Parts: sequence; C-alpha cells; structure tokens
Amino acid sequence: MINVITDKLQALGELTLKSFQRLGRASVFFLRVAASGGDMLLRPGLLIKQIYSVGVQTLLIVVVAGMFVGMVMSLQSYYGLVDFGAEDSVGVMVALSLLRELGPVITALLFAGRAGSALTAEIGLMKATEQLSGMEMMAVNPMRRVVAPRFYAGVISMPLLATIFSAVGILGGYLVAVELLGLDSGPFWSQPQAKVDLYLDLYNGIIKSVVFGVVVTWIAVFEGYDCIPTSEGLGQATTRTVVYGSLAVLFLDFILTALMFAK
Repeated sequence: MINVITDKLQALGELTLKSFQRLGRASVFFLRVAASGGDMLLRPGLLIKQIYSVGVQTLLIVVVAGMFVGMVMSLQSYYGLVDFGAEDSVGVMVALSLLRELGPVITALLFAGRAGSALTAEIGLMKATEQLSGMEMMAVNPMRRVVAPRFYAGVISMPLLATIFSAVGILGGYLVAVELLGLDSGPFWSQPQAKVDLYLDLYNGIIKSVVFGVVVTWIAVFEGYDCIPTSEGLGQATTRTVVYGSLAVLFLDFILTALMFAK
C-alpha cells in the first residue's frame, strides 16, 4: 500500500516537473519569436502571405458564425425584454454582448480551431520531414523564416477578425429584430450609439482580441515546433493546440473582464 502511494506521488512529481520544464521552454520560445519581429520589416512578403493564410482563409467561418450568433442574440434579447416592454433595447444588448465578450471570445475559439491547428500541423510537418533542420544547415534561421511570420500574422489577424465578427453579428441582430420581428430600426441603431462607450466597450474588446491572438498563436507555433516528429506526435500536438488555446482564452477572458470592469 505504501509503495503504491509512493509511486503515485513520484508520478505526480515527475508530471509537475515536466509541465514546468515545458512552460519554461515555451517562455524562452516566445522571447525568441518576439526578438525576431524586426525581420518582418525586411521581409514583408512573408508576413503578408501568412496573413492571407491565417486571417483571410479564416474569414468565411468567422462571418458565418458572427451572423448566426448575432441573430440568436437578437432573438434571445427580444424574448427576454418584451415582457418588460423594453424590446427597443435589443440593439444595445446585442452590440454590448458582441463588443465586450462574444466577439473576441468566439473569434478566438474559432481561430484556435481553424488557424491554430493549421499552424501547428504545418510547422510540425516541416519538423517531421526535417525541413527545419535543413534550413539550419543552410544557415537559415527557421525561427525568423518560418515561425515569426506565422506568429505575427496571427497577432495581426485576430483583432481584425474579431471586429468583423462583431460587425456582422450586429447586422444579423438587425435582420432578426427589424426585418423579422418588426421592431423600429431607429432605436435599434440610436441606443447602441448612445450607450456603447468607446473606451470601456470597444477598446477593451480590441485589447482582449489582441491578447487572445498572442496567446493562441504562441501556443499553436510552439506546439508545432516542439512536437514529437512522428504522425502520432503531430496529431497530439494539434489536439493540444485546440484544447490549450480554448482553455487559455476562457481563463484570460475572466481575468481581463475582472480587471477591465472592476470598480
């Protein structure tokens, strides 16, 4: 019995140490990627290509999801407010919900599932086929050539995608509230303009999306760069990207919300 408990404690200790070691490697990796950002000015073509791959190719799922989320939010808000005679506040509820929370969070989750997994798979495949080692043999730094453009493309794309998500969501809310439910379009647009604060709502949403973009892209490129160069290791790294990225987004959303709206 004592041996079983000792073995369990030893296994737990080894797992804890490995987790801290991996966190340390990820932190050093992040610093190396951040230090390689100056090269983006010398090779803008690499950055633009990755922005297209990471951002533009994720745009369709963001637009579709934003439209339906806005429509659902409009329906839920209407059914909740109509009993109190406050259905004219549907527009401001949809706008605030999207700008503060749903826009940055859902976009980051979609980004982790689509672009993050693609980044991990791409870099992991390059490692498995020894393309990264070949670059090092030719005196080409893979951190600057491969990893940094993808990282900064993700950081740039996330706020833009979150903004588009929120805009399309508000449009979807308008279609349901005004065109389907027959509400007056005047209050739908005038109340958000009057009650949405530029700093408290819009800027805080942008800050959230930037933070989410940094963390999700960091996890994605690190998992690809640090994965075991086998088909099984690549699959596990892709899964970890989606899981860790999604959990990090939800955790950071709580922390940022508590800091931003604390009285």
